[in-house]
Amino acid sequence: MGKLEKLIQQFLNYLPEVRFEDIRYLLEAFGFVEIRSRGSHHSFRNEIGQKVVIPKKGGQKVKGVYVKLIVDLLDLAAPDEIAPAIDDETQDTTTNDE
Repeated sequence: MGKLEKLIQQFLNYLPEVRFEDIRYLLEAFGFVEIRSRGSHHSFRNEIGQKVVIPKKGGQKVKGVYVKLIVDLLDLAAPDEIAPAIDDETQDTTTNDE
């Protein structure tokens, strides 16, 4: 399991605080770019125009409410929620034309 998968799993556990660098890594992995930093607030935007502002608490930590925001924004799902969707897509849908 790579760093990105571990971070996604960590975010899906809705921790009360996470490191800002982990949030930056995750957002950048999903195509977001930091466009502005003013004080403790950092703004990120992706190529389709979605924007998110993440404030740092105490210098390097981010509150859990922003973890939930990112999970919703990136549409992350737990692996057991993804598996049924993958199974549905891989089922054989051929028909017998006799």
